[in-house]
Amino acid sequence: MQIRTIDWIGNKVKIIDQTKLPGKLEFIYIDDLKELWQAIKTMKIRGAPALGAMAGFGVFLGIKDSRAGNFSEFARGLDRVTSYIASSRPTARNLFWALERVANAALKNKNKPLPAIKKLILEEAKKIMEEDRSACRCIAGYGAKLFRKNDTVLTICNAGILATIDYGTALGVIYRACEQQKGIKVFSCETRPVLQGARLTSWELKKKGVDVTLICDSMAAALMREGKIKKVIAGADRIASNGDTANKIGTYSLAVLSHYHKIPFYIAAPVSTFDLTIKSGRGIPIEERPGREVTELFFAKPIAPEGVKVFNPAFDVTPHNLISSIITDKGIIKPPYKINIKKILGK
Repeated sequence: MQIRTIDWIGNKVKIIDQTKLPGKLEFIYIDDLKELWQAIKTMKIRGAPALGAMAGFGVFLGIKDSRAGNFSEFARGLDRVTSYIASSRPTARNLFWALERVANAALKNKNKPLPAIKKLILEEAKKIMEEDRSACRCIAGYGAKLFRKNDTVLTICNAGILATIDYGTALGVIYRACEQQKGIKVFSCETRPVLQGARLTSWELKKKGVDVTLICDSMAAALMREGKIKKVIAGADRIASNGDTANKIGTYSLAVLSHYHKIPFYIAAPVSTFDLTIKSGRGIPIEERPGREVTELFFAKPIAPEGVKVFNPAFDVTPHNLISSIITDKGIIKPPYKINIKKILGK
């Protein structure tokens, strides 16, 4: 299966509508900033690296028709656009990293004509997209070295093609190991409440010909106790300077279980996911999603009593001491993370 989650075609952002999967592979073409914001908010597109690319293109869509008379006026409009996109989802570092990057591209070229600056913003967004393709393949190359022949691997949520441009972080590692004929078998947690593991990960793994078995999230401990899991790997939405990592809710539980059962627990993410301004996971903003994702989403009828209170954080934080290694596009980072993250990112 060769697909791209996000692309720039005919002056529009082309994305896969992930809310339609696995029933239907449907592409959406977006040329409006509000529509792009809504696509991010409703998770038609999701996954930290993909959101980075989406944010970059969003800035261009927001400023392409600017009629500013000078750069100062243009910069105020640019700030409004980036702030608007930033309000869509709070946790994924890549989204904010991309907004900062395209804004800086404009600021560095403020003496150029405004049409040229607009073009530079678009080119920067395209670079972000293409660099992610390369980064994921580097992550895969480093990460595959950690896997042995016939390993059974557990993963949660979706950190594959659908979370990036066209390859994946955590699943990219699995794809590379399979390309190396290592015969990897995957157990995919369904990932309640939005079921990214059931709907997305199992879908793309099957399309790629990878041996995948879907499980309920609560089955992980039993599988580990029975010795059926050799490695656990997950993606990341934001990584603090000490290695604490925010990822889809349920990741922390798997890390605790892995530690108890002495199973290696890996995080795979590009360096753009690191946020060195945050000292620990306590400083990572955690998005809380609508309660209907728990009570009724994907079901013909509500599965909880009307009016029941719902707590629905989209992410949890895994402490660095539960992470065996962090696989990045610059290499594998091992403890002590506070020292080694700076070394790797310094490169």
